[in-house]
Amino acid sequence: MLAWFFETCQTFSPADYTLVILGLIVVLFLVYDLLQKRHPILHNFPLVGHLRYLFIKIGPEIRQYLIASNREEAPFNRSEREWIERSADGENNYFGFGTDDQIYGVGYPIIKNAAIPYGETGFTGSKHDKKQETPCAKVFGEFHKRRKPYRASSIVNISGMSFGSLSAPAITALNKGALATKCYHNTGEGGASPYHRQGADIMYQIGTGKFGCRNPDGTFSIERLVKLCQDVPQIRTIEIKFSQGAKPGKGGVLPGKKVTAEIAAIRGVEEGVDCISPNRHQEFTTVHEFIDFVEKIAEATGLPVGIKAAIGKTDFYEELAQEMARTGKGIDFFTVDGGEGGTGAAPLTFADHVSLPFKLGFARIYKIFAQAGLADKILFIGAGKLGFPDRAIVAMAMGCDIIHVAREAMLSIGCIQAQKCHTDHCPTGIATHNKWLIRGLDPELQSKRLVRYIESFRNEIMAATQAAGYSHPGQFTMEDIELSAGPGKFSTLKEVFGYTKVPVPLTT
Repeated sequence: MLAWFFETCQTFSPADYTLVILGLIVVLFLVYDLLQKRHPILHNFPLVGHLRYLFIKIGPEIRQYLIASNREEAPFNRSEREWIERSADGENNYFGFGTDDQIYGVGYPIIKNAAIPYGETGFTGSKHDKKQETPCAKVFGEFHKRRKPYRASSIVNISGMSFGSLSAPAITALNKGALATKCYHNTGEGGASPYHRQGADIMYQIGTGKFGCRNPDGTFSIERLVKLCQDVPQIRTIEIKFSQGAKPGKGGVLPGKKVTAEIAAIRGVEEGVDCISPNRHQEFTTVHEFIDFVEKIAEATGLPVGIKAAIGKTDFYEELAQEMARTGKGIDFFTVDGGEGGTGAAPLTFADHVSLPFKLGFARIYKIFAQAGLADKILFIGAGKLGFPDRAIVAMAMGCDIIHVAREAMLSIGCIQAQKCHTDHCPTGIATHNKWLIRGLDPELQSKRLVRYIESFRNEIMAATQAAGYSHPGQFTMEDIELSAGPGKFSTLKEVFGYTKVPVPLTT
């Protein structure tokens, strides 16, 4: 038998050998499937079972490109992605033949236009320059008289995304784009990496792990923070992160195998050892201790200091506002992150159910500080799927002074919403450190796409602002926006959320 087999093999062509090898591989897989007990479908129906798992794997792509309608996908639907992509490419980002959105759907916002829009008289039309920065109406640190107050040149800025979560080319593209559009760039909790230092102004984020400003034992080091601010003069504000929308109240772990020498040096941790972010700060447990922590940082660095938080229970913030009103000390700004999630990977329960969505969370925080007489004393920053003109305007009508964008900025530099951020297999090279994948991301080219997106974003905000009769989006009031509760049931933001935005004086 064996002699016959070897004799027959000698007559095989290369193609025959290929078929034999493939056949043997198929047989081996079939034998394995029949012997394994973990997946009954593979044991009973190997071929059908493998097809099922293949379709599950490519299901998001099938729905995204073949099945889902323009407004159906989440977190960003096709129309939203197209607007960002067309803007980033410098193409026509208009949409024809009327809206296909559900204008009577619950929560649908309507921006009320003025009978006579703001603008120049005569036939010149609007003189708003697409490259105009549209500065923030307030100044960071002005109320508390910090030594280095900061006026942001743009109402639209880049939210916190760490080097580690994002690749080096992605961070570089974001920072260079921020520099060109005079935005500031939030570092995220992973420290001020070299890729965050391409020239743009920086909001330095201090997370629970104190990465970049910690002692070897993980405790906070004011000396390291002061030195960092001296070494990186682009750092203009400091943000203490309580929590983020993706996973509020939950720490994280960067596995030791991913803690390279470069990341270890940036974060101030040991190479090859698990890099742990606790779920809370160790430096304070009370409002008084927190205010002392803020004032210690502000005094040592001279910089404005604020909070970033996804909102759930509000007792801490109520006491904070009362103590700030009593003492004149405390935060210079408050970044409210929506529970809609963000760039961070998270357990499903945290992504879906922990912390309030942006509008609810922001309304509760703003009311707390307004009742304490502080709404016009500190800056309010909004984050959580606000990277579109209508959402930014709603946020500013509610009291936001600045908008942070993260995922929308990622989409502008090439993200395709593959939702592989947590796998290290991001196909665009943005949320991965796979060398083969990141080589396709050109920081110079993608930074220009970010510039065009930011410019288009701000330009449409200003166009809608002028249509409403204003010269700056900070002038929007809560009566200027109505939300749908179904056909014939529209209510103003004031009626829905039960407070009045404190007017913001426009200063030069």
